[in-house]
Amino acid sequence: MSKPQQSDARPPQQKPNGVEGEGNYTGARRYNEHVKKHVESADTEQLGEEAKRALEGDERVELEEAERRAKRGPTPS
Repeated sequence: MSKPQQSDARPPQQKPNGVEGEGNYTGARRYNEHVKKHVESADTEQLGEEAKRALEGDERVELEEAERRAKRGPTPS
């Protein structure tokens, strides 16, 4: 007879030195909570229209360059 699988729903065990294992569960949870609050409280339709105007207007070149830099990842300092 095989052992039943454990649910992934339980909180991760945090090690004494604060390491949470692979990934940062606390940071991910905090990020998700902030995104949820923003979506619930912000006028996302208006923000989308502002972003569309920026991409169609004078900011396009600057935004595309920022996107390219972000895709390259961090640069060594």
